[in-house]
Amino acid sequence: MSAKLVPELLKIMKTKKQIRNIGIIAHIDHGKTTLADSFLANSGLLSPSIVGKARALDYLDEEQLRGITIKSATISLLHSKDEKEFVINLVDTPGHVDFSGKVNRALRAIDGAIVVVDAVEEVMVQTETVTRQALQERVKPVLFINKVDRLINEIKLTPEEIQEKLKRIVQEFNTLIELYAEEEYKDNWKVNVASGTVVFGSALHRWALSSAITMKKGVKFAQILEGYKENKIEELAETIPVQEAVLDMVIDHLPNPKQAQSYRIPRIWQGDLTSNAGISMLNCDENGPLVICVHKIIQDPHAGRIATGRIFSGTVHVGDRVHPILANENNRITQVSMFMGAQRKIVEELRAGNIVALAGVGNVRTGETITNQDYIDQITPFEGISYVSEPVMTVAIEPTLTRQLPDLAEIIERLAIQDPNLVSTVNQETGEVLLSGIGELHLEIAVKDIEKEGVKVITSKPLIVYRETISQSTPVLANSDENGFNSIQLVAEPLDEKSISLIADKEITEKTDQRRIIKTLIEKAKWPKNEARSILYLDNFANILVNETSRVPFFSEAKDIIIASFKQAMQAGPLAQEHIRGVKVTIKELELSLTAEHRSPSNIVPMMTYAIFNVILKGNPVLLEPLYKIQVRIPSEFIGKVTSVLNRRRGKISDSSQKGHIVTITGTIPVATTLNLTTELRAETSGYAFFQTVFLNQWSPLSPKVSQEVIHEIRSRRGLRGLPNID
Repeated sequence: MSAKLVPELLKIMKTKKQIRNIGIIAHIDHGKTTLADSFLANSGLLSPSIVGKARALDYLDEEQLRGITIKSATISLLHSKDEKEFVINLVDTPGHVDFSGKVNRALRAIDGAIVVVDAVEEVMVQTETVTRQALQERVKPVLFINKVDRLINEIKLTPEEIQEKLKRIVQEFNTLIELYAEEEYKDNWKVNVASGTVVFGSALHRWALSSAITMKKGVKFAQILEGYKENKIEELAETIPVQEAVLDMVIDHLPNPKQAQSYRIPRIWQGDLTSNAGISMLNCDENGPLVICVHKIIQDPHAGRIATGRIFSGTVHVGDRVHPILANENNRITQVSMFMGAQRKIVEELRAGNIVALAGVGNVRTGETITNQDYIDQITPFEGISYVSEPVMTVAIEPTLTRQLPDLAEIIERLAIQDPNLVSTVNQETGEVLLSGIGELHLEIAVKDIEKEGVKVITSKPLIVYRETISQSTPVLANSDENGFNSIQLVAEPLDEKSISLIADKEITEKTDQRRIIKTLIEKAKWPKNEARSILYLDNFANILVNETSRVPFFSEAKDIIIASFKQAMQAGPLAQEHIRGVKVTIKELELSLTAEHRSPSNIVPMMTYAIFNVILKGNPVLLEPLYKIQVRIPSEFIGKVTSVLNRRRGKISDSSQKGHIVTITGTIPVATTLNLTTELRAETSGYAFFQTVFLNQWSPLSPKVSQEVIHEIRSRRGLRGLPNID
C-alpha cells in the first residue's frame, strides 16, 4: 500500500457520507475473493494480470493452498464516482460453512453486503445462510451475479436463456429477503436490475454490467457476447470494469455509516437509546463517548493481542485509556491501525463510522464492547452475536511430546479467543483434550494452526457431539444433603421450541446479556413476567434455572453456589454425559441450614447436582443428534442413486426441483452419517454430485434402536458402566 494513500484515506474518513463499510458474502467458490482481487487491482494494490490467482486477501498459507477463505480480512480502498472520492472499508468473509461463525462476527462491523451468486450454480444453501445472517444484523444486501462467462463459453446458452437464468436468480434471492428480512425492510431491500441493485459479470475476466453502466456507457449485453465471440475479453475489462459497476452500486445503494447506524443500533444494541451514548451511536457522532464493538481478534508476534472492531461512536487515539466492559479492566491504547489485508498501517486516530485495529486492549474477546473509562457505568454491552452454527464434531488431541501439554492448552486458549466456534474441554478421566468445531474442515484447520505454533499432535477420528434433554415434565422431587442439613425440591420440564430458539447459541457472557434474553422471553415467547423475572440463570444451551421460593433464609449467601451447581450438573446428562439442552429446572422449595459451616459448597453442591441428575432422569431423558441441512445438485439420471445414499444414511428429503437437466435435492441428514459422504456420492454419480451441508441448530431425538447403540458406544468409550436406575 502506498504511503501517500494513507493520508488521503484518513482525510476522506472524516466525512461520513463518503464512507461505506461493506462485506462480500457468498456460497463457497462463487467468486468472493476474486472479486476482492479486482477491487485491489483498481486501487493499484495488485496487478490486474493476477486477479483471481493472487487471492490477495487470503493471506494465510492454508487459504492459498486450499483456494478458500478461512478468516475474514479487511482493507480500506479508494473509489472515485462522479468526481468524488469515497473510502470503502471492505471485509472479505469465508464462504465455507465450517467458518460461518467468522461471517457472523464480520457482519457486526459492516452496513452493507455484496452477495455473490454463481450464474451457473445459482442460489445455494450457503447463499441462503449468509443472507439470513446479514439480514439478522440489518446489513443491507445488493447482488452480484458472477461467472456469466461460463454461461456464454461453457454452457453456450442463448441470449434468451441467459436472460431467463439471471431473472430466476434475482427471483430466488428476493425470496430469501422475503423469508428472512424484518417486515419493514422486505420491500425496500429487494433487488432488481432496473433499480441498479443487481450487477452481473465475470470477476475472473474483470467486466460487469448494470443498468447504470448501460445508461452511462451505452454498452449492451449483445456487445459482451460479441466480445467473447471475437476474443476481445480484455477490451470488455477496460470498457466496463467489474470494480466500476460493483463499487458504483455500493456507493449508490448501500448506506453510509451515519445512515446505517440510525436503524442498526436499535437492532444490535439494547441500551438506552435516549442516553448520551445511545444518541451518539444513532448519529455516528465522532465527538461522543467512545463505543467500539470488537468483531475479530488476532495475535501479533510483536504487538500482542490485536482487536479489530467497528467504531460506533467517538474517536480513538493512541494513548487513550479505555475499558473493555466484559473483561472489566482498564487499559491504555498503544497502537491505532487500519487493517490492509495482512498488514496494519499505524495511524494516530480513527473516528466513528470506521473499522479500527487496536493494540493495548488487554484480555478482550470477540463481541467485546470497548468504551472510555469515564463511561463504564453508562454503556450497555452490545447484543451477543447469534451464530447459525455451533460445534457438533469433536476430535481428541494430545501432543506427541507429553511435556508440551501446557503449551497445547495455551495455544488452544488463544485459538478459542480468536474463534468462539472452537470449544475445548479436558476429559477428567483420561486427561485428553477434546476439541469441538462446526465440521471436519474447521477442526482440520484448527489442528494445523496448533502445529504451526510448534506443537505436534495426535488426533482421533472425528466424534459427533450429542445433546440430552427430557421429553416430559417430572413430579416434584425432593433431595437433601448427606447429613440432612439442607434440602431442596425441584421439578424439570422440557422447554418449548420458541424459547429454545431465543436462547440457544447466543453469546451469554454477562448478567446484562441474561437480562436482555429474559426481556425477549417476555416479549416474544410470552413468558409470564413473574416467572421470567424469577430466572436465576440461563445458558446458551437453552437451560434455565428458576427460583419459585421466597424469603428463604441465607438464600443470597447460597445463590452463587446453587447456580454453579446447576451449571456443573447440566454439562453431563444421565444417559451419556452429553451436555443437556432445552430443560427448565424450577426450585419449588429450599431449606438451608442455620449453621454457616453446613451451608458450605461441600454440602450444597452434591445435593444440588444429585437432585438435578435425578429430576432429569425421571423426565424420560432422550438423546438428541445434530442434523445438517443438505442440498445436492445432480444430473437428473442420478436421482435414484442419490436418494438411495441419503436413505441409507438416515437422510430425509424435503424438497426436489429441476432446472433444465439439473435436479436440486434439499433435506436433512444426521451429522453422524456424513463422514465420507463425499466419497460415496461421487462414486455413485461418477463425480457429478455437488453438495453442501450446513448446521442450522437443528437437533432431533434418536430412534430408540439407534439411541441405544449410540449411548452404549459413548458410555463404553468413556468407561461408564450400565445406565443408572431411575430409583
